[in-house]
Amino acid sequence: MSSAVPALTYRRILLKLSGEALAGEKGHVFDFDTISRLAREIGDVVAMGAEVGLVIGGGNIVRGSQISLLGMDRVAADYMGMLGTVINALAVQDMLERQGVDTRVMTAIRMEEVAEPYIRRRALRHFEKGRTVIFAAGTGNPYFSTDTAAALRAIQIKADVIIKATSVDGVYSADPKKNPDAVFYPQVSYRDVMLEELGVMDQTAITLCKENKLPLVVLNINRPGAVASALRGERVGTLVQ
Repeated sequence: MSSAVPALTYRRILLKLSGEALAGEKGHVFDFDTISRLAREIGDVVAMGAEVGLVIGGGNIVRGSQISLLGMDRVAADYMGMLGTVINALAVQDMLERQGVDTRVMTAIRMEEVAEPYIRRRALRHFEKGRTVIFAAGTGNPYFSTDTAAALRAIQIKADVIIKATSVDGVYSADPKKNPDAVFYPQVSYRDVMLEELGVMDQTAITLCKENKLPLVVLNINRPGAVASALRGERVGTLVQ
């Protein structure tokens, strides 16, 4: 029997999920039906032979940049946001392990009673052992988004691609939920993303990807099998490179 691994266009991936994705459409902090569905999707990808790293935002709990606008010190607000990503990571870890996926959470802020500290060589060893790794607490530094953390971790673990999971089908000229005339881009360059300010990821993350020639696939996580299709090299979502 031939292995499914050679059929994968991308073998090691960094999957970026927003915190809002975990809330689903119910608007709660967590929608466990949604998290369970996401865990099944990731489990299917792991079963294909892919090595998966995850970065999850914290927007369903607290977004530092937003509460700083209400008068809170930005540094304190950003640390609160980082802690929110740790809570999300633990929730997703639990659901993944219920699917039989061997998982480790690694945090950029040390909290050994909860998770492992992020050490690059240890993360690479986890991948070698077939574990899925969830990178939490962003970069560990205020003023940097989880998009930037995703780009940084992807480069550090030598990922083949970043998959940015969204609630729309890819990259558009404008927000398709607000503008029905928005044009869909099946493929776009990092340069055009920056020049047109398409809002795929923040500029720091896009610059990191561009400088390191790291491709990015933006897709709709609510479409079953979308991530698996992307890993097989099928045309899904938008390819940014």
